[in-house]
Order: sequence, then structure tokens, then C-alpha cells
Amino acid sequence: MKKALITDKNLVTDILSKSFDANQSVNYIVKQDQKREQRLKALMDYSFDVCYLFGDVYLSDNNHACALILYPDKKKTTLKSIILDIQLMLNSIGITNINKALDRESKIKKTQSKDQMYYLWFIGVAPEYQGLGFGSDLMNELIEDSRTQERNIYLETSTLKNLPWYKTLGFKIYNELELSYQLYFLKLELTEK
Repeated sequence: MKKALITDKNLVTDILSKSFDANQSVNYIVKQDQKREQRLKALMDYSFDVCYLFGDVYLSDNNHACALILYPDKKKTTLKSIILDIQLMLNSIGITNINKALDRESKIKKTQSKDQMYYLWFIGVAPEYQGLGFGSDLMNELIEDSRTQERNIYLETSTLKNLPWYKTLGFKIYNELELSYQLYFLKLELTEK
């Protein structure tokens, strides 16, 4: 795996937009109108930018898979982060969905662990390469990276078919949240308490 450069942004957001096109959690936030695909891309652009500032963005060596990692304890409110939040509201969520998005985010924050985390915000494989092990290879490298940083990995998923995959990697469900869909909170403990 390699760290993505800012010049890799279009590749990363393209992989994630295609990978998360039918995702319940993503589509709960993205305004569902004739611009939905553009709005989904705007969400992935935002996520890339936030992780580029306050985390890490990784690509598999073959450029078929990517992951966005956020370190919430390093996230700061800056002029740049405020501008990104405004762009997210205007270009992805939509003005009419702001309250729904803020309510969801508040519930997630209350449910998430308060540990110092290696937060796997998104991991995706280009659809034409799914099922070939590229996601597992990348995840194994992320696990090693998190171990090196002495941070446990945390994530959420609304995709039931992904739960067995995460469990085979050692993740455990530590909480659930009922929205208009079920959101599962998972963690992989790699550090001693």
C-alpha cells in the first residue's frame, strides 16, 4: 500500500463513489435527487480532503483499492475545515437534509468509542476488481499500520454482507444504532489497555 497524493484524489473518489453507490448509510446522508451521483462524489471529495488533512489516504499498490483513515483526536476546526463542511452541506447533503445529517452525526458520536482510534472511514475496491482479494490485502496492511501506530481500528458499516468479512479479520461488533437502517459499530483491538 502507498499513501495517496493529492493528485490521486480523482482516482480515490471515483473508486469510493462506485463502491458506495448503493450503500444505505451513504445514501441516508446524500440528497436523493437528479444530482445524486454528483452529490455522492462531493461526499467522497469531502472525505478525502478531511482525511488528507487529519488522517491518511491509502491506495493499494495496483490502484484498485483505497482507504480513508481519520484520527479524530487530530481533527481540528480550521478555516479550511469550516469551508469543507459548508461545501459538504451545499454540494452533497443539501440544505433540507442538514438537520437529519447533524442528528445522525450526533448519534454516531455518542455511540462511538472514546478511545484514541484509527478510524477506517471508508475502504473500497473498484467494482470490476471486487472479490479478487484486493480489499483483504489492503485491510491486512491497514491492520499492520494501525498496530505500528498503536491504535485500535474502528469503523461502522450498514452493509450486512460485509460483517462476516470483518469478523474473519478479527473485528467485533461493539454497538449498534437504529436509524432508518441498522448501523453496526466494529473494532479490532490491537493494543493493550
